[in-house]
Amino acid sequence: MSSTLRLTLSATISFAFYFAWSYWANSLVTENTAVLLRSALVQGTLSATITILFTYILEKTVGKFEKSYISLIFVVPIICTVHSKTKQNVAIFKTFKNVLDKSATYLKNNALPGTTLAPLLPISIQGAIAITVNIINQTPNLWLTVTPSILITAIYGYIYTFTLLISKPAQPVSQD
Repeated sequence: MSSTLRLTLSATISFAFYFAWSYWANSLVTENTAVLLRSALVQGTLSATITILFTYILEKTVGKFEKSYISLIFVVPIICTVHSKTKQNVAIFKTFKNVLDKSATYLKNNALPGTTLAPLLPISIQGAIAITVNIINQTPNLWLTVTPSILITAIYGYIYTFTLLISKPAQPVSQD
């Protein structure tokens, strides 16, 4: 399936599902058909648009993090080195350094791929946009309307990320 067809299909499914979800969620608090249809149309259109934007951003961030790994070594507290004059601070620094050294040694062969962070940016953007648009729209049942969208988007983001990684051919690692 081509990327364009996959994206169009995802956006269409997103529109249909969230249109129906928003209509149902808001029918619990109002019987005004105009409000129900407006809220459903806003949420459906928003979800379809966000699906397209989300997938684009996700593909860019996956490309950026694809060859990165997460290790605890970046956590080294510079503050400890600045304030390491007292015996207590020296002991804290040495203990923390020991833990980091052991963690880095362990994670050398067991590091998480950096792509585990890739979906966080588009998920945050999607959540903020969904909440803001529905607040502006004065959606009657805001949290019941947007929560499934944010959660399902997060699941979709991670599945899509790992699908992208699996579909790419393995790159040989140079031994310098």
